Amino acid sequence: MKTRDKIIYASLELFNEHGERNITTNHIAAHLNMSPGNLYYHFRNKEDIIRSIFDQYESHLESGFKIYEGGQASIEHLIGYFDAMFYTLWQFRFMYANLADILARDEDLKKRYLHAQQQVLTRSSQVLNKIRIDGYLNIAEDKVTQLADTIKMLVTFWISYQLTQSSASTITKEILYEGVLRVLMIFQAYSTTSSQPIFSRLEQHYQALAQNPAA
Repeated sequence: MKTRDKIIYASLELFNEHGERNITTNHIAAHLNMSPGNLYYHFRNKEDIIRSIFDQYESHLESGFKIYEGGQASIEHLIGYFDAMFYTLWQFRFMYANLADILARDEDLKKRYLHAQQQVLTRSSQVLNKIRIDGYLNIAEDKVTQLADTIKMLVTFWISYQLTQSSASTITKEILYEGVLRVLMIFQAYSTTSSQPIFSRLEQHYQALAQNPAA
């Protein structure tokens, strides 16, 4: 692995484990047993590292929430979307925990974030509309984008909500699976008679993962 990539992955690990505000470039360099000068050869500052992590975030959003092709939706398609949601929250949890502060410090990153979120809204609206057409959701077509935006809002602020509404100081996989289950509640509220058993199976699946996330 190239040194630049090592710095990115180590930074992501440290930010997630200890919080981005508590980690400096010196911490990252020490974690990698390199001099600060070597780190600064690859990155100008911590914000520069965060922008590179954001590259990964954008790439995952693009690949994880594409509309499915090849016939009607299956439970495997739905699990794929919910798993992608969980992975995004877990892999980039430091960003969700401190989103307002991170974006306030970097205007260019904020512009990139807003653009990425608009793309997510567009893709997720397309996915929800396809699920609606396939008979899984009972919702008017002109309300689909609002539903997608509501789900996006819940996902975006789930981590910060948990950190402010409970005694939890760290985010666990159990907490994130509970967030996935809350999103499933929204799907169940709009489910059709034929899709209710499928969403019930999904609920059981993610409840089991929440109780035993290491499985």
